[in-house]
Amino acid sequence: MNEQRRRFLLTAAGLAAAAPFSAAMLASRSAFALDDAPPRKLRVLMLGGTGFLGPHTVEYAMKRGHTVTLFNRGRTRPHLFEELEQLRGDRDGDLDALKGREWDVVVDTSGYVPRIVRDSATLLKDAVGQYIFISSVSAYASFPERGMDETAPVGTLIDETIEEVNGHTFGPLKALCEQAAEEVMPGRVTNIRPGLIVGPGDNTDRFTYWPVRVSRGGEVLAPNSPEDETQLIDVHDLAEWIIHCAERRVTGLYNATGPNEALTMGAMLEACRRASGSDARFTWVSKEFLSGFRVGPWSDMPCWIPAEGDYTGFASVSNARAVRQGLTFRPILDTCRATLEWWNEQPEERRARLRAGINPDREREVLAAYAEAKGES
Repeated sequence: MNEQRRRFLLTAAGLAAAAPFSAAMLASRSAFALDDAPPRKLRVLMLGGTGFLGPHTVEYAMKRGHTVTLFNRGRTRPHLFEELEQLRGDRDGDLDALKGREWDVVVDTSGYVPRIVRDSATLLKDAVGQYIFISSVSAYASFPERGMDETAPVGTLIDETIEEVNGHTFGPLKALCEQAAEEVMPGRVTNIRPGLIVGPGDNTDRFTYWPVRVSRGGEVLAPNSPEDETQLIDVHDLAEWIIHCAERRVTGLYNATGPNEALTMGAMLEACRRASGSDARFTWVSKEFLSGFRVGPWSDMPCWIPAEGDYTGFASVSNARAVRQGLTFRPILDTCRATLEWWNEQPEERRARLRAGINPDREREVLAAYAEAKGES
């Protein structure tokens, strides 16, 4: 595995001695219909809940009439959800606040280390009916073919006691976290593997770069071909489906990335242009030319990576199982609009510099060099 892939696995959000998931574990255990019948009123415990995905999930749970309790250290945006019960503690060794309590479901958006997930599941196994763990498609060892489903091999670690989370370990550790939860609470775990989660509140700017850059107009450097595919999931769609799984007791293992139909880079960037109403025009520069100027996929050109080698199927992971269990996707245009609206509401210092994507000076340099190479200068 090359260093580029290791770095990518850490940002894509990617069991030596452990047995793989069996076919029975992969099969859905939901006994509920997929219509919009009035939900059961649930007591929901959120492990985390104040980062990116967490707040959207909490807000949707509240909208559905559920009672939500948050458990976290109180370090990340502690002002959020002051009207809710908030239990303070630390998943690494201080779970006392959870003892003696009961909930219908726990949603774990903050698990990265198997030991810590196992400790949480062990404490809660007699106190909750269902454990929803948010994993990642980075759990897969690689993406060598299109249409990969949940039976594809996961990444492994030679030493499964390693707990440092970095580009080498992130994906395999997520896979081990999934197995830890299932081993403690067999048949009661929902392991969800999202792809790139995007939308309002994403501080990585891995998708945000595109609607923001396109909104500024002018000539935009675009990667390779408008026909290249990408995959992502709007944070609202993922949050709503998490609560859907809780309401209908959907368990098993699921890829959660979308949309239903293939999404090309061209269609995504055109949606960004429509969302902003800008005069942006796209210059599609070959992957070979970009590589020659050290313009990296996923970092300088977010949401894109060449479909070759270990990445052949990265943008075509199958979401069929999740769709059968009610996962739906809003139009990419809606995601672009909501992201841009959120971005424009951020403080000036936040908007001063995007955290992903090629910087403007380098973009101009590459575009000028490409025009010269084509004899257009």
